[in-house]
Amino acid sequence: MKKTQTQSAPFSQGRRDLLGVGASVAAGALLGPLAMMPHEAQAQNKGRILLRGGTVITMDKTLGDFAQADVLINNGVIEAVGPGIAAPDAQWFEAAGMIVMPGFVDTHRHMWQGLIRNIGPDDLLGDYLQKVLFGFAPRLTPQEVRTGNLISALAALNAGITCITDWSHIGTSPEHTDAAIDGLRAVSIRAVYAYGPNFGVQPAWFDNPDSPYPNDIRRLRKQHFSSENDLLTLAIAAAGPEFSSIDAAAREWAIAREVGARISVHVGVGMLGKQGKLQALSDKVALRDDTTYIHCCTLNDEEWRRIAGSGGTVSLAIPIEMQMGHGMPPIQKCLDMGIRPSLSVDVETNQPADMFTQMRACFSLQRAMINEKHLFGGTEPDRKRLLNVRDVLEFATLEGARANGLAHRIGSLTPGKQADVIMLKGTQPNVLPVNNPIGAVVLGMDTSNVDAVFVAGRAVKLEGRLVGMNVGRLQSLAEGMRLRLMERMKSAK
Repeated sequence: MKKTQTQSAPFSQGRRDLLGVGASVAAGALLGPLAMMPHEAQAQNKGRILLRGGTVITMDKTLGDFAQADVLINNGVIEAVGPGIAAPDAQWFEAAGMIVMPGFVDTHRHMWQGLIRNIGPDDLLGDYLQKVLFGFAPRLTPQEVRTGNLISALAALNAGITCITDWSHIGTSPEHTDAAIDGLRAVSIRAVYAYGPNFGVQPAWFDNPDSPYPNDIRRLRKQHFSSENDLLTLAIAAAGPEFSSIDAAAREWAIAREVGARISVHVGVGMLGKQGKLQALSDKVALRDDTTYIHCCTLNDEEWRRIAGSGGTVSLAIPIEMQMGHGMPPIQKCLDMGIRPSLSVDVETNQPADMFTQMRACFSLQRAMINEKHLFGGTEPDRKRLLNVRDVLEFATLEGARANGLAHRIGSLTPGKQADVIMLKGTQPNVLPVNNPIGAVVLGMDTSNVDAVFVAGRAVKLEGRLVGMNVGRLQSLAEGMRLRLMERMKSAK
């Protein structure tokens, strides 16, 4: 990706020089905040940036898409999209051969588990609960939580995920929650920090209205989330009626709304989801559009009607739901109820950290189920009922933004929205030649195609490499922490 300071003057330093400076700064402390590169406009969201000559997928139905166009960013905000934009004062990036589109949005990931990735590749849901939530979670230190979040956030950015909900059920203490938030801030990702309890440490919090959880969310709002313009926003990772009690869940809803935080909750999870507990909760508290419901695999029809009627959003983690036994992913149920779902990685203990995997799983499973029904019925499927690749890309962008409460700020390349933008290489062997850009993104690409990532106009990945991060030092840090954690786990048995 060729870049220049303006449309007439090249940078005076090469990319390797710039990355070397950034990496040396980031090597201090515990991989501190993303290091600024020498050219301020390249590291911060100040000034004008022109992404020039790419294939542009805007995800804005009014704007449409462009076989070749430019995207102009001004002070971190999208200023214009279209062919032949004149911006002689802008720093520009050559986007020829690239697909330029909004960053992906992940609506539910337990990011503290970054340090224990792939720890349970064959695990079912019960195995995960015992091994991770009641095994590792009670023993993690604040520093290990911060490092897990840092690792997971970097993996998300590397894969083109510019916004993520950190479903942080590791709220062991205020020090743990503050460490998790600090890990997100360190890498300049846009994130919804969803504050939740540590189930392995606080199993009886729901019997005590004065317990630290969920009451500490008031401190979090004042200390960390007082600005509406921050990259980080606040939610509550509600245990909800299936993992606590109806009365405790009602308190979670009340305190979240008191402090103006969104609500994110697991419902319809395996056998627990078949007991009608969300319906019982909805008899006590009003369901509104401030809530995202995760999984929803085993809900009853009345619960679905209440979610749809309230304007609530749904987050699906399809590979996890299939692999771990949550139930059949309710893709078609969402669509039948008029709900456009969002997508999420969920746990990295047994799934990859990218959105390409999620999109392909969604596309393939929904079609497989409809095709199977018609195949054995001896009829042709109604093609209008089949998801297409644009539908799935919307789930991974626009609908993700909606579920994260940020559709007014991100999710499409609409002028006036924040410049969360990714550039995907269409010249790689896995997708060249690109005949259908959206098809290439959804069905052909992977993380190796993610060439550049901008969050609020700030470059966090360029030419396939994370900006200002010493990945070798991160690997060394993570491996040392992992070994010490495993030793503690052995001693605890």
